[in-house]
Amino acid sequence: MAVLDTNKARACFPSLRSGHIYADNAGGSRTTQAVIDRVVDYLSNTNTQLEAGYAAVNSQRVSEGSIAAAELFNAASLDEVGFGSSATMLLENIARALENDIQPGDEFIITYEHEANNGAWKRLAARRNAVVKYWHPIPVSAENPYSLTYRVEELLPLVSSRTRLAAITACSNILGSVIPVEEIVKALRQRAKEQGAMKIEVALDCVAYASHRRMDVQKWDVDYCVISVYKVFGAHNAVAYVRPAALQTSFTSIVHDFLEVDDKPRKFQPDGPGQELVYGASAIVPYLKSLTPEDDLTASFNAIAKHEQEILAPLLRFLTDAKQVDRGVRIIGESEIKFSRTSNVSFVVVGQNAIKSKNIVEAFNKKGGISIQCGYFGAYYLIDNLRPKLDINDGVVRISFVHYNTVEEVEKIVDVLREVLA
Repeated sequence: MAVLDTNKARACFPSLRSGHIYADNAGGSRTTQAVIDRVVDYLSNTNTQLEAGYAAVNSQRVSEGSIAAAELFNAASLDEVGFGSSATMLLENIARALENDIQPGDEFIITYEHEANNGAWKRLAARRNAVVKYWHPIPVSAENPYSLTYRVEELLPLVSSRTRLAAITACSNILGSVIPVEEIVKALRQRAKEQGAMKIEVALDCVAYASHRRMDVQKWDVDYCVISVYKVFGAHNAVAYVRPAALQTSFTSIVHDFLEVDDKPRKFQPDGPGQELVYGASAIVPYLKSLTPEDDLTASFNAIAKHEQEILAPLLRFLTDAKQVDRGVRIIGESEIKFSRTSNVSFVVVGQNAIKSKNIVEAFNKKGGISIQCGYFGAYYLIDNLRPKLDINDGVVRISFVHYNTVEEVEKIVDVLREVLA
């Protein structure tokens, strides 16, 4: 396996030159210079309507963004991907397009993860008198009630003959855990078949996954998948994959009724994407491939996963040390370093000497030079349902790394935590 050259990677991000340690990457990664250059180039030289007769270069550049997105998803065609302002907006559009295909009494299975892949389905269920069921995470450690993970054993009993859709998250932006998507979708579809479900579709949130692991919507057998481009080293927009069969048979167009878009992503894009941002996204795949000599996404993501596990070790080792556990430190999620855990760590400090999450972040802010964050990060109901109950307005501390972070940066963060928790 190739070793990641972090110096080479860091040189591609102008914002890293200052030496500031960015450790809230789950909230948004740095943007590569190549993405910035393409956005500027587009606005400077080819900013015209796609339909304009002189806009062939413009149209080609926008297509390049879709080609890159299709490769990231491992979709079969650029006609299976569509851009939008955010993952939340794209899922809302998908839910609106699905509305006429949902019947009263249909059942949706959702999680307590980020509201982007929950809220759209809850609102759709309310409009169509459908039923919402929840796949609950469970603790894996008797010593830590917050050591939550998702297990297929808790999911399958929720499936019935009326199950119409399962909205799941490939990687939790709070727990940091990666679910075995292929295994879970296969088991879900098999149980639905056994129960006599007429039609079941799977909506997958890969927002917290896409910067850490290789996506493969074809292998996973999912119908919908979304990512936030600004969390995968691009600009502030998002992109969705939609299976062609779903696009043609499940969707009703939500765009102007005179447009012929029955088999096109435009069917769920009423506002159209920011074209310069779509072109900017075309630089992401070449950047990721450049991280390893193989010039291959799978090789690069394997190297990324290996590097992230290495830089994660000092932080998890510190937070799970007996002294810190006695102090009241509790990791939200699993604390074991393994491939099914990303470099995204959330924790709280509870007990007799509890410390507010906001106070920990404020201590870092006063020190300067390091950015971490606290809150519920869009996963309001996951935090609100933790037991023992936490203050939802204080939330959890989240420290999240990506491949351009280094062991030295993590050690500096641990040094500050050691002072704060003393």
